[in-house]
Amino acid sequence: MWQIHRVFGPRAPGVGAVLFLVIAIAVLVFDGDDDQGGDERGGSGGAGREAATVAVTDVVDGDTIHALVDGEDESVRYIGIDTPEVDPSIGVECFGKEASARNKTLVADERVRLVFGAERRDRYGRLLAYVYVGDVFVNAEIVRGGYARTLEIEPNTQRAPLLNRLEQDAANAGRGLWGAC
Repeated sequence: MWQIHRVFGPRAPGVGAVLFLVIAIAVLVFDGDDDQGGDERGGSGGAGREAATVAVTDVVDGDTIHALVDGEDESVRYIGIDTPEVDPSIGVECFGKEASARNKTLVADERVRLVFGAERRDRYGRLLAYVYVGDVFVNAEIVRGGYARTLEIEPNTQRAPLLNRLEQDAANAGRGLWGAC
């Protein structure tokens, strides 16, 4: 106690204050900024959210896949991004084929980790997820290459700051659709 008084004087912090400080530091260190999109490679993808590792069965386009989830073939829409369309019934948009091909390169025939957002399904019944192959955050890789624009839909905006920054970098560099469309 003598050393504490030497540093702080006669009003040394109480045990409660020290315990509070230790807990606050632990929360900052272990919670990190995964939910805010600070780790471009993906990290844990956001501690506390539900996740599943699944097999990709088909790549629909640049931001949608099919995967076996709990034995069911599910459509999975990537959270936070929107790639140009490749559906012939509504038209093939500029850079749509390239975005679809890039997604295939990243996830076709892979086991991926789906990290679900606060809202698990969209109005069409598709699962909504951040997608990872190993440590690669697929949503971010697609935006980084200029294959997608960002799309923020509440409440699934945990990684929006990262995705917005990557979109701005791609646009500034004229990568992908930013230089072609």
